[in-house]
Amino acid sequence: MYNRENLILEQYPFEVKQTSKGRGALLCDTSEGLKILKEYRGSEGRADFLYRLLQFLETHGQGHVDSIVRTKEEKTLARDIDGTAYMVRDWYDGRECDTKSREDILRAIRHLAEIHSILRTFPDEIPDYLQIQGDSLLLENERHAKELKKVRNYILARKKKNDFEMEFLRSFDLFYEEAANVVELQKRLMEQDQQEDGGIYGICHGDYNQHNVLFLRQGIAVLNFEKASYDVQTADLGNFMRKILEKHNWNMGLGMDMLKAYNNVRKLSHQEMAQLYIRLAYPEKFWKIANHYFNTSKAWVCGRNLEKLEKFILQNEDRESFLHLIGDSIEFSVG
Repeated sequence: MYNRENLILEQYPFEVKQTSKGRGALLCDTSEGLKILKEYRGSEGRADFLYRLLQFLETHGQGHVDSIVRTKEEKTLARDIDGTAYMVRDWYDGRECDTKSREDILRAIRHLAEIHSILRTFPDEIPDYLQIQGDSLLLENERHAKELKKVRNYILARKKKNDFEMEFLRSFDLFYEEAANVVELQKRLMEQDQQEDGGIYGICHGDYNQHNVLFLRQGIAVLNFEKASYDVQTADLGNFMRKILEKHNWNMGLGMDMLKAYNNVRKLSHQEMAQLYIRLAYPEKFWKIANHYFNTSKAWVCGRNLEKLEKFILQNEDRESFLHLIGDSIEFSVG
């Protein structure tokens, strides 16, 4: 892309002072501040919607998001001579959220709650292709459970089993039962949700993690809204909490502090807490490890797979303690 950068950047109403290459992108120091140029693979309609969404956040107190810069012709995308689409967005010089810092984590959680609150007031109609179907997570979890069985059956059929495969078989029943219980809980909750309008849906960031949260002198910047969707907003919260808690061995105190930090800004309803529970209770890490094993060469199993599996197993008692605490707070249990 870089030999075409001048052609693309000439389409924008700013002067480029200096550029540097990043991972599949070009960072630009311009007369209007830092920008990033990156190839864009989505539809123009999605880019236009994302432009309006980010502008809305900017005008409602979120001044540090990677807003899309329009071309001189007021388009959200620029194209090279081959028709390949590119997007220029605002960028920021800051440090990523430190997953070892409780202060960083809780600030990021509070900021997510602020963004969710603002996005609930977004007035535009949500395109169909951004709306996640109500049963999509249930179908995904059911599919993952079937894939776990497939991996188990494959390993059972192997005559000679390595250390990873033996450990997987020893732990399979426990985590498969967890997966099956969560699926059953999802089915029960879906029946309830059809009778109640809990207002659990809203626009989600779609990939809220420590890499997309930057701390600046002027505040917090949130980047990479490309996966934004209309879904259960606790999907963002659950994704962030799960990744952080895995790094902190499911520390109960930290987990409750994260919930409190979110609730202090935006109160979670009973239904939202149930949805959060589902996203934390499904043994997704176990499935990910199994899926990675199954889709790579079985003749040479990376020792890292075994390390990850053993760590997940060791963490499970603390994980279950935290899940029971949440389950008790919303008056139900899995199983």
